[in-house]
Amino acid sequence: MSGQKEIFLQRMHELLGEAYTRFAACYDKPAYRGLRVNTLACTPENFQEISPFFISPVPFCPEGFYLLEEENGVGNHPYHHAGVFYIQEPSAMSAVSVLDPQPGDKVLDLCAAPGGKSSQIAARLQRKGLLVSNEYVASRARILLSNIERMGIPNAVVLNMHPEKLCMHLAGFFDKVLVDAPCSGEGMFRKDPHALDEWSPAHVESCAQRQAAILESAKHALREGGILVYSTCTFSKEENERIICDFLSRNPDFSILSTPLSFGTDSRPEWWNPETEFVPYGMHRIFPFDGGEGHFVVRLIKHGSASTAAGGFRMPVRQDLSIFYRFWEDVAGGECPEFVYLRDDCVYILPDGLPDLSGLNVLRAGILAGRMQKGRFMPEHQFYKTVSVCDEKILELSLEDPRTEAFLFGEEIECDPKLQGFLSVKVDGFSLGFGKAVQGRLKNHYPKGLRKLNKCVKI
Repeated sequence: MSGQKEIFLQRMHELLGEAYTRFAACYDKPAYRGLRVNTLACTPENFQEISPFFISPVPFCPEGFYLLEEENGVGNHPYHHAGVFYIQEPSAMSAVSVLDPQPGDKVLDLCAAPGGKSSQIAARLQRKGLLVSNEYVASRARILLSNIERMGIPNAVVLNMHPEKLCMHLAGFFDKVLVDAPCSGEGMFRKDPHALDEWSPAHVESCAQRQAAILESAKHALREGGILVYSTCTFSKEENERIICDFLSRNPDFSILSTPLSFGTDSRPEWWNPETEFVPYGMHRIFPFDGGEGHFVVRLIKHGSASTAAGGFRMPVRQDLSIFYRFWEDVAGGECPEFVYLRDDCVYILPDGLPDLSGLNVLRAGILAGRMQKGRFMPEHQFYKTVSVCDEKILELSLEDPRTEAFLFGEEIECDPKLQGFLSVKVDGFSLGFGKAVQGRLKNHYPKGLRKLNKCVKI
C-alpha cells in the first residue's frame, strides 16, 4: 500500500503545484466529520439549541454542521433514529446546494445510495414535488430505502435500475438531475486509509469510463431548460474536469451554468486539456484545506428541443379502501390523501405527479402505509414516520426517559392505561415509530432491522 500512496501523492503534487504543501499537511490532522439537519423535522436554529453534540456550521450548506469532538455512538442516538439528522461528510453537502432543488421540482438522484444527498434534496423540496432516488446495486438500494423511511420522506420513489434504462424510460421528465457518480474515492483516504488498497491509476481510468456512460444516460432524463449537477468525492482530473469537457464536446446542447460559491476552489485551466480551444469555466472543487474531505461539483443546463416526457401514472379503479379510510380518520383525522393505492394487500399513499413506472424495478413509491390482514388494517413503520397523527394517538417520551432506549431495543414499555390501540412513539416531538397500547403496556413495532443491538452508556 505504501507504493500506492506514493503514486497517489505524486499525482496530487502534479495537480496542485504550490498548494500541495497545504494538502499534504492535512494528512497529519483528523478527518472532518459532520451531520446535516433534516429540515422536514427540525430547523438548523432549533437543532443548535437541542444538539447533544458540540457542533459548528459548515460553509457548504445552511443546514450542515461539523462535529467538533470525537463522539461515540452518534448513529445510535435517538435523534438519529428519529431522522432528525443525517451523518454526512461536510463537503458532500455541496452538490445539493449547487443543484438548488425548489419545492415542486421533479428531481432524479441517479446514483443515490446510501441516501445522504437524496434526503437533502427531499428536505429542500419540503414535501412538494417528486424525488426519484435510484441505486443500481440491489443491496445498496435497500439501504437507500431504509434511509428514505428514517428521514420521513413522503414524496419519493426508490428504484433499483440500470441508469440507462431508467433515463430512457423517463426521458425528459425531470427538472433537475443529480449524478453523484461512483468514483475512485480519493476524498475518502483521510477518513479511511484502507480505501487506498483498492486504488490505482488503472482504477481511476475504469471509474472514468463508467462515469462517462452514466452521464450520457442522465442527459436523457432531463427536460429542456433543466439543470444537471455532476459530482464526485475524488480529486483526479480524469474523473472530474476531463469527464465534463468530453461530455460538453459531445453534447453541444449542454453548457456550464456558473453559480457564485462561497466555498472551495475553482478548477484551474491546467486541470483540463490546455491544447484545445474548448475551455469551460465554472467547475468547482473542495480540498481538505477548504474544510471538507474532498468533492468536485459542476452545474450544467440543457438547451435545445424538448424531449417527450414520460406518461403519467394511472390509478387502478374499484379498489375497496374503506378499512384504511376508517383507520386514517381515527388516527390522523382530516382529509384523506388523494392518491391511495392497494396492491397485493399493501396500501400505498402515492405522491402527486407520479410518472409511468411500469417496467421499472420499484422498491417503494410514496409511503407504505400498511397492509390489509383478514379484514383489518395493520399499519407500517413508514406511516408513523411521515404522517402527522392526532395528539391522543401519541406516546411522548424524552431523552432522559429510560423507555426511549428500551423502545429502540425493541422492548415492550409501559404507557398510560388510558391509551389504547396504535400509538406514534416520539422523543422530544420527533417520531421514532409506533407500537400498540394494551392495558398499560406498549407492544413494540419498531422494525427489527433498525433496533439497537447492544446496550450503550446512558445518554
